[in-house]
Amino acid sequence: MKLDAITYKIIGCSMKIHNNLGNGFQEVIYQRCLAIELEKAGLSFAREKEQPILNITKIINVNAIKFLIYIAAAWRIIWTG
Repeated sequence: MKLDAITYKIIGCSMKIHNNLGNGFQEVIYQRCLAIELEKAGLSFAREKEQPILNITKIINVNAIKFLIYIAAAWRIIWTG
């Protein structure tokens, strides 16, 4: 599947959630809904993956990536917060 088609699916899933729920909920509610919609759209993803932040050779912090979408042997990062 081409990147444009995948991007279209991701945005469509996000807009579906926004149109259904509106705003005002906690972030975790939108994350759970997005996971459901991405599954329905047939997209492979991972949630809350830890990403170490390095200073040359030393880990100085760990950041949680909200969603990683698997696209043809590459991960696309979606930051939601």
